[in-house]
Amino acid sequence: MSASLSPAVAYVLLFGLVAGESAGLLLPGETALITASVLAGSGRLQIAAVIAVAATAAVTGDNVGFAGGRYGGRRLLESPRVPFAHHRARWLDRGDAFFARHGGKAVALGRFVIGVRVVVAWVAGINGMPWRAFAVWNLVGGVVWATVTGLLAYWFGTVIARDLKLAGAVALALALVALPAYVLWRRRARP
Repeated sequence: MSASLSPAVAYVLLFGLVAGESAGLLLPGETALITASVLAGSGRLQIAAVIAVAATAAVTGDNVGFAGGRYGGRRLLESPRVPFAHHRARWLDRGDAFFARHGGKAVALGRFVIGVRVVVAWVAGINGMPWRAFAVWNLVGGVVWATVTGLLAYWFGTVIARDLKLAGAVALALALVALPAYVLWRRRARP
């Protein structure tokens, strides 16, 4: 997300990327949340709006993924055209057992694991997790994820923006000391 985008476009883009990732597409949803939060730290966006948009998008996208898994995912996996057909019965059995034991926790905590957040809603739907249980855990996971990730990025972004001039000066000073030292070392290392 660029600092030159209008806030309205930034929020729409944030919603689309987070919802798409949550629905099962390989999109940079978390990266969009972090970027929007850093922009909020610099005053270009509002952090409360960033968190609200990201949480809403996460919950919405996960519900789309859950529906896809519930109404077509198992049929798709049981298709003879799916790669690794000889493993799918075992995978489905393991998934059923896992979601029977850990379904809610998997939905809420899966939101925090890169890669898992893209598929967890689909897997919950495929494995027959009741929608009401999914909806509760999904809401908890989506709101906590958006809040924690958003606030951390907002805070770190604010600190980085404030201290960027100091960091640049320190980096320049280190380079001015390190470069001559490296050149001198290389000259002495030659036979």
